[in-house]
Amino acid sequence: MSTATPTVTPVQHLYRSNASDTSIAAAESLDVSGLESLVLEAIRDGGFTGMTQGELLAKFPGHSYSSITARPAALKRKGLVVDSGLRRLGPNGKAQAVLIAKEFSL
Repeated sequence: MSTATPTVTPVQHLYRSNASDTSIAAAESLDVSGLESLVLEAIRDGGFTGMTQGELLAKFPGHSYSSITARPAALKRKGLVVDSGLRRLGPNGKAQAVLIAKEFSL
């Protein structure tokens, strides 16, 4: 099983091309690699059961919504996390994708 940690996401990937100076400053202040590592570890801890976005948010109540929900997309782009194809109901009653670490995919 791989224990690779995420590579650093370039800061320009953290904001839109037309972002305000305050949005850019906020993006530059984030510890993205730390957040990605936390989220990746949580998804890996989920094993074959994986994690939904709602479950990730519940696991990290001290972090902002956007700090947590943006990390899986970056981890998917890096090939560390995949959509398992499964769905579970989230706290709002809607189906959410179940994400698993690449090493648990078939």
